[in-house]
Amino acid sequence: MSGKPQLAHHDQATQPDARALLRRHGLRCTPGRLHVLSLLSATELHLSIAEACDRLTRLGGYVHPTTVYRTLEVLTATGLTHAVHGPRATRYGITGAPHHHTVCQRCGHVAALASTHLTEAVDRIEELTGLRPDASGSLLVYGRCAGCDD
Repeated sequence: MSGKPQLAHHDQATQPDARALLRRHGLRCTPGRLHVLSLLSATELHLSIAEACDRLTRLGGYVHPTTVYRTLEVLTATGLTHAVHGPRATRYGITGAPHHHTVCQRCGHVAALASTHLTEAVDRIEELTGLRPDASGSLLVYGRCAGCDD
């Protein structure tokens, strides 16, 4: 495979949106940024750097892990993506509607949980402890996912 990243045809539909998003945030539209942003937007998953590299390669374009790492650092610094730190590799997701995260303490799987599902619980936690969600509005809920439950 060539060193230039090329995504399969079905992912090209998300690239115009990715270009517009990058430009709105004052970022250049490099191939690496377009591919990573398109991947996270299309999957709506929280992926580690290794998982993002693997998926990009399977979609038909190799992107060096260092490029993915640097791209995610820039996208996170500008607020286009966010990082979720768990018991394993940090995972990155697209920033969109406010949401919380569930994190499996065994396998590290991260899932988004809409803020509306926890409004009362978050209010009660704040009332009892004074603890509020961070600036992103996100709380992390740790436990075991269904796949890891004994």
